[in-house]
Amino acid sequence: MAHVAKWKRERVQGLVDQMVNSQVVGIVDLHGIPAAQMISMRAGLRGKAEVSMTRNTLMDLAITEAAKKRPGLEQLRRMVEGQCAIVTTDENPFKLFRQMEGTKTPAPAKPGDIAPEDIVVKAGETPFKPGPIIGELQKAGIPAAIESGKIIIKKDKVLVPKGEPVPEEVAKVLAKLEILPMIVGMDLRAAFEDGVLYGKDVLNVPADYYTNLLGLAARNALGLSLSIAYVTPQTVTPLLSKAYREAMALSVASAFPTRESIGAILAKADAQMMTLASIIGLEDDRIKHRMAAVPAAKPVNEPKAAEAKKEEEEERVSEEEAAAGLSSLFD
Repeated sequence: MAHVAKWKRERVQGLVDQMVNSQVVGIVDLHGIPAAQMISMRAGLRGKAEVSMTRNTLMDLAITEAAKKRPGLEQLRRMVEGQCAIVTTDENPFKLFRQMEGTKTPAPAKPGDIAPEDIVVKAGETPFKPGPIIGELQKAGIPAAIESGKIIIKKDKVLVPKGEPVPEEVAKVLAKLEILPMIVGMDLRAAFEDGVLYGKDVLNVPADYYTNLLGLAARNALGLSLSIAYVTPQTVTPLLSKAYREAMALSVASAFPTRESIGAILAKADAQMMTLASIIGLEDDRIKHRMAAVPAAKPVNEPKAAEAKKEEEEERVSEEEAAAGLSSLFD
């Protein structure tokens, strides 16, 4: 750098210091941003990110020098082309990308601009009165006509397909129709952090995308661990609870008494005994007394089939729940 002008050396060194001392370094595309809008955008980023503009050759040289202290930073060199700048920040690359996206606003098309989407004019009235403007509209390919003293567009028309350049005559009428098809703002091409280069395709995701993805992975891993009884610090408690419930259910179903299941087993036996006694009409004063204590069901004016179905639904209680409730009688 011995033969380089002093201001260039100072500018390069300033950029090197910024890139070495910042957590994140990126290259941002500034194509098509008017000077006044650029000043406003940089002011809006003050305190969050620093946007540094200079010649591309100086940016390339600065990245090369900074990469000697931060290996991997040289990957940004291939992003330096056209109208661009170096952006540095201590926020993560995803926040930086959203900040850059926040600078984008609709803008009129200039001749030669590439249409980001199909540029369409809709059918309907225009604000123009009959005059030479109708010739301009028709020259641009717009199906315009005069009706009831006003210029109208007779049908929807695609003026410029996506990816095609905007012709001069189309650009003129779009401005008059107040159609703003272009999006102007800072476009983050890539960002570098901790040895990793993040491209636009990675950065352009919803703010909670990776958080939700990790949460889903954690839930799926927990579900798999529980289903195969794989013991971890996170699954040991629910696995033990599941094993206890299954052991209790098996003990009650097989009438194998333990200190924990004896109450449920006796409750189940008692319920079965009362059911059998009511079916066969067992003559026993104790059973009659207990059955008499149960309130009789109120008669309802419904068909017998519906009444039977309702009673069946009311009696549909899991064996385990019934056992749990009745076991308190034997504690």
